[in-house]
Amino acid sequence: MERVLEPDRTHGVFSPAGREALAVTIRAVAGGDEQAFARLYGDYVRMVHAIVLGRVPRRDVDDLVQDVFVTAYMRIRELRDPAAFGGWLATIARNRTTDHLRQSRDQLELPDDLPGGDPIEADTFAVLEVIRKLPEAYRDTLLMRLVEGMSGHEIAERSGLTPASVRVNLHRGMKMLREKLEWHGNE
Repeated sequence: MERVLEPDRTHGVFSPAGREALAVTIRAVAGGDEQAFARLYGDYVRMVHAIVLGRVPRRDVDDLVQDVFVTAYMRIRELRDPAAFGGWLATIARNRTTDHLRQSRDQLELPDDLPGGDPIEADTFAVLEVIRKLPEAYRDTLLMRLVEGMSGHEIAERSGLTPASVRVNLHRGMKMLREKLEWHGNE
């Protein structure tokens, strides 16, 4: 049995040691090691949650996150480059949400002005709706940062983006979000 290395938290996925640790973990998962899969799940669940949250109604998010990981587990042998795991998993998440939206029936949304409910929660949902309308790159990185609390470094490691791309996406995404929220508030 192959020894499973812990992810290299000091150097990250971009370092040779980090890439090798990820490759060993993925080979272990492909061999049926459930503990290795649990580690991958723990490392990547916030990224997948943010991607799914940015695309589907909140009530469907948890089930779809689970579907994404089941799909990844079943198809992990198809992954040619273990260093591309984060991008591969993000693609599965995006495709799964697209499939879900195609298959889901139209549901009537309740009006926002119904009595009751927490005003802070209503504001949060309003901001989420604005974020969902941003371009994909900005939407995903903003949700990973703002909702999931991931650092720029964590986003880069998990998504496969470079740290510079993450910084640019966060900066531009926040600028667009501020502009849209200011415009939305002036309606």
